[in-house]
Amino acid sequence: MQTLTLGPSGPTVPALGIGTWAWGDKLYWGYGGDYDEAALRDAFKAAIEAGVNFFDTAEIYGFGESERLIGRFAKELQQPVVLATKYFPLPWRIWGSAVADALTASLKRLQVPTVDLYQVHWPFDFLMGQPTLMNALADEVQQGRIKSVGVSNYSAEQMQRAYDLLAQRGVPLAVNQVQYSLLARQIERNGVMDAARRLGVTILAYSPLAQGLLTGKYTPETDTPPQGARRLDPRFSREGLEKLAPKVGLLKEIGQKYDRTPAQVALNWLIAQGNVVPIPGAKNASQAAQNAGALGWMLSEEEKGAIAQAWQ
Repeated sequence: MQTLTLGPSGPTVPALGIGTWAWGDKLYWGYGGDYDEAALRDAFKAAIEAGVNFFDTAEIYGFGESERLIGRFAKELQQPVVLATKYFPLPWRIWGSAVADALTASLKRLQVPTVDLYQVHWPFDFLMGQPTLMNALADEVQQGRIKSVGVSNYSAEQMQRAYDLLAQRGVPLAVNQVQYSLLARQIERNGVMDAARRLGVTILAYSPLAQGLLTGKYTPETDTPPQGARRLDPRFSREGLEKLAPKVGLLKEIGQKYDRTPAQVALNWLIAQGNVVPIPGAKNASQAAQNAGALGWMLSEEEKGAIAQAWQ
């Protein structure tokens, strides 16, 4: 199993995790429609069986339901897992004690005394401010309820600021979780990737399959619309899919050489960038097993270059 340590001293995880935004989320993903708790339980088991035991969630996902489901599944299976969740900086959370309260609630839903990675979901300041926020997180590290600290959706400058504030307390910044896929490569150009490498901060890549667009499932020919709010995304329209078809075709062509799917090729390309852990979603056992198939093999330098050029 390929592994990677998050930040300089965070947990060691598989080079690929599972993102659980869709777990319990009815508003965007339509939880309870074409997938339910039983399907997610199967996805959890399939991921564990494939060696992928790193799960990323957040207090806001399904308004806590994602955390509750993961806590329940982990308890049932009694297998070691690495858990990451997130604190949402709501406007009325203006005191450092809000971090402790939110963490307490997340730990209760996850049914654990400590979490491996606790991240700030967005770089909002409002009235609390980053110094108060980072000090509150450092306090929780010292108390043992957080093993490592991360941020999410932070720019290069914001990440540097968080890194500096935590360093004053002797706490390393482990990760910056950002959108990163072949369809979303902004971090390669806006300084986030360079800053992360310089600071030793790991990139957690969310939406690494662009919400399914890189899987090959959605094509102009099949005309299978996605569920939930994705139906409103113009990229899933017939015209949008026609534009993507040649690029997805390249992923399919390269994948045939390795007996891999376009999704597995797209995920492998991200892993090959180094210091990147993609966290694709999985709503059933089949998707969890397919995600794991991105591990254990490597694209050639020529193939990585060809993919990068095609998806510029």
